[in-house]
Amino acid sequence: MSFLLSRLLSALVVMFGVATLVFLLIHLVPGDPVEVMLGESARPADRELLRHSLGLDQPVQVQLVQFYQNLLRGDLGQSLHSQRPIADMIGERIGSTAILAGAALLCAILIAVPLGMLAAVKKDTWADYGAMGFSLLGVSIPNFWLGPMLILVFALHLGWVPVSGSDSWTALILPAVTLGTSMAAILSRMVRSSMLEVMGEDHIRTARAKGLSTGRILLHHALRNAMLPVLTILGLQLGVLLGGAVITETIFAWPGIGSLLVDSIMRRDYPVVQGCVLLIALIYVTVNTLTDILYAQVDPRVTLK
Repeated sequence: MSFLLSRLLSALVVMFGVATLVFLLIHLVPGDPVEVMLGESARPADRELLRHSLGLDQPVQVQLVQFYQNLLRGDLGQSLHSQRPIADMIGERIGSTAILAGAALLCAILIAVPLGMLAAVKKDTWADYGAMGFSLLGVSIPNFWLGPMLILVFALHLGWVPVSGSDSWTALILPAVTLGTSMAAILSRMVRSSMLEVMGEDHIRTARAKGLSTGRILLHHALRNAMLPVLTILGLQLGVLLGGAVITETIFAWPGIGSLLVDSIMRRDYPVVQGCVLLIALIYVTVNTLTDILYAQVDPRVTLK
């Protein structure tokens, strides 16, 4: 119980820090949202009237206090651009981001686990070198380059999948591969390292002495005991996954939180940017907390005290 309370307290502190930093940094970004909304040809009187109605003429500290008061009530406010509730705007987009993140995570696991196991079993062979070469390549290639390259090859040249959008399930393939490749590269190295460590332990040698098949030893004994550090990387990489989704969703015009965040930054829509960043931070903190709790389920030696 004390472990859970400490984790919840640290999560609240992190969220408070993120909310404060995002609020202050966004207000330091050059640009006036009123000018973006009304245009450069608007009269000064109209600009001041709109700025007053939105509360942007108040000191930053007053706006910060008002922001926290609304946040404690669960009110994220309204968009400066569309005047719609931010919670509704995020609710319309979060499903698409969840689908993309889930598909990318599945893609990463399907690539990383077999690749890491193959590299561990075939250590110091061409299979091992090839798997680790793919890992290095996947980490080195950024999403903003890989995405357009996949579009050029598989969408424009071969015509197998749509260029962008979310009208069909095939439109999910390229963004999921783009987002999941770098994560698969990191996971495959961790799976290989964990498998090599576990395969040298006594219980693996005992399983071999009993005459168990290689497949059963790898899947039921080695892989299960090697999953603890892999879970750690999965939890930590979720933040990277959500961060990469901002770029990937923009490239493929995927209607998720990432594209909403970029559009809001371009429009200087401060409340929407704050809501999106707070949601990403909340998901990141929640997943890391759940990862700590899952340790006890995967490894009985870990206790939650």
